[in-house]
Amino acid sequence: MLSTDRIEKQVFLRASQERVWRAISDAKEFGDWFGVAFDGQFVPGAELQGRVTPTKADPEVAKLQEQYAGTQFTVYVDRIEPMRVFAYRWHPFAIDPAVDYSKEPATLVTFTLEPKDDGTLLTVTETGFDAIPLARRADAFEANAEGWAMQVQMIEKYLLLPQS
Repeated sequence: MLSTDRIEKQVFLRASQERVWRAISDAKEFGDWFGVAFDGQFVPGAELQGRVTPTKADPEVAKLQEQYAGTQFTVYVDRIEPMRVFAYRWHPFAIDPAVDYSKEPATLVTFTLEPKDDGTLLTVTETGFDAIPLARRADAFEANAEGWAMQVQMIEKYLLLPQS
């Protein structure tokens, strides 16, 4: 049975747990592969403003993200369990600047790391879509399902880039 409330994507990354943790828990590194610039660092309880900036992991995907460049959104850091779990809340598919999404419930995005032989299993889960207003729930779910499928590929590509 398909869930309308939950998106889950997994990717096996040929990188150490420490390296993957840095890529998801450091706001600048996260932004480089995800395609966003944040105004601060990820710490529990933080409210950060993000601005879409095309990914550095893939030029083709960066071109697709260009149409949203500059779009602002807020993330609320929910939980950080070093080397294991990073979670934040946000308003999914909040792309219309004329809409005040702050009145809507936020979804919870959770990144979970599991060490495996020769790499790390990353699971990305987003929950809470059933609480999104019905008028935009299906669009938000579909956009984020496609988005997370792309983003697990972006982190994989990012981890293959030479480290600076």
